[in-house]
Amino acid sequence: MTKLSVNINKIATLRNARGPHARPDLLQAARDIERFGAEGITVHPRPDERHIRYQDVHDLRAIVTTELNVEGNPTPDFLALVRAVRPAQVTLVPDAPDAVTSNAGWDTILHQAFLRDVVAELHAHGSRVSIFLDTDLALVDAAATTGTDRIELYTEAYARQYAAGHEAAVGPYRTAAAHAGRLGLGVNAGHDLDLDNLAYLHQQLPELDEVSIGHALVADALYLGLENTVQLYKRQLR
Repeated sequence: MTKLSVNINKIATLRNARGPHARPDLLQAARDIERFGAEGITVHPRPDERHIRYQDVHDLRAIVTTELNVEGNPTPDFLALVRAVRPAQVTLVPDAPDAVTSNAGWDTILHQAFLRDVVAELHAHGSRVSIFLDTDLALVDAAATTGTDRIELYTEAYARQYAAGHEAAVGPYRTAAAHAGRLGLGVNAGHDLDLDNLAYLHQQLPELDEVSIGHALVADALYLGLENTVQLYKRQLR
């Protein structure tokens, strides 16, 4: 079964527009999303705390009953946070401090030694590790040497190309996921997945352990309601 982890960054963005104690209540939203059937909560704190704040991560760790997945660039501040929080999963993402959203996977060949050290440290604190990655098989091979548990396939290219041709869009992802599986790596996926393209990706990637979805799900919830939207996304993963 492929699990749904809901990224709640956009809920934090809405809260922050009116101040630190404004609605919506981020912790209650996480509780409700779990109650509506999601198997995980994802957050991606950034250095400027423009959506998820570091304190939010501590607060969520205390109340999340499924799995807390904390994404981010493994800077000293980020590593100190995840050492303290010890989430179920840490997803390593090489985003620049000023990035609007994640826009590339790791060069696991260039950063192989660094990632190996980070993965070992996170394992020592009890977290599963996933590395955000493009579909290049050489990068998948290099990721496997770091000791990571999983990779997360960066699906922006799939989502962008999906309307023009499903098979062409999914082909590199299917190949990369199968290769990762043969290497003993788990496979996650995330970025620009939505109600139009999720089911096909799920059908084509039997190795898929988890998807992390935030922006599209929260946008859909404005029209469809949060409970209904979580259920609709879960239905795509059956």
